Amino acid sequence: MNYQIFEVDPKLKPLVKCYWTLENTEKVKIERQTIVPDGCMEMIFHYRDLYKQYLENGNSIIQPKCFVIGQLTRPLEIEPTGKTGIFSVRFQPNGFLPFTTVPIKEIENTAVSLEKLFGKDGKEIEQKILRALSTSDRIKLIETFLFNRLTNTETFDRIIKATVETILTANGKISIDELSKKMNINRRQLERKFSSAIGLSPKQLSKIIRLQATLKMLLNKKFTNLTTLAYENEYYDQAHFIKDFKEMTGFTPKEFYGSNLQLSSLFYGID
Repeated sequence: MNYQIFEVDPKLKPLVKCYWTLENTEKVKIERQTIVPDGCMEMIFHYRDLYKQYLENGNSIIQPKCFVIGQLTRPLEIEPTGKTGIFSVRFQPNGFLPFTTVPIKEIENTAVSLEKLFGKDGKEIEQKILRALSTSDRIKLIETFLFNRLTNTETFDRIIKATVETILTANGKISIDELSKKMNINRRQLERKFSSAIGLSPKQLSKIIRLQATLKMLLNKKFTNLTTLAYENEYYDQAHFIKDFKEMTGFTPKEFYGSNLQLSSLFYGID
């Protein structure tokens, strides 16, 4: 698998984290993979074969050719159906709100087609991206699309932005009461604003960001043992660590470390 990350126009940087591509043209069997929540929504374009997505009830669906995946609050299990060719826009945790009129909370853990989200504009950008011959062309096309949709900058709430930055800086190791005091805002009001803008509560995002920091240490082998890993990331105890880890990844830390999670290691070991 060839995974590459690309920079964003500085004017879009507060909203878009990066662009990335994933390709595999060889006929190599890739098993079912687990994608772990990272607090960022994605706009995905499959310019080769599609991916199968497994549901909680054990059934599976074929993902749309092009879609936005809402905030993940649980692991997402996917499997390629053939050759992989993906171009993706990874939004900042609070970055998707100015581009859509659909309530973000409604698309949690769901892949929604661009046509459903953006009407004929969605269908048009889908066709342009799929016809493009290079990543640089795709980036130019998607940035034009995003700039054209960026009409209501008032939705970019400064309190939410500051709260997200605080959570990221603390690697998720901060309580909601501490956040509320730092932002000088009532806890319930902060939670309402957060849910509307991001699709997650501050507690959920903090849990996801702390897990991400833990995963990077795990995948980069920057720990001596799992007990130390839990301690360094300020989990209350080993049971708390295992519970949160399994909720977000579907595995215990020991199972995760011993598994061949190919796509997860790409995304969380590099970015």
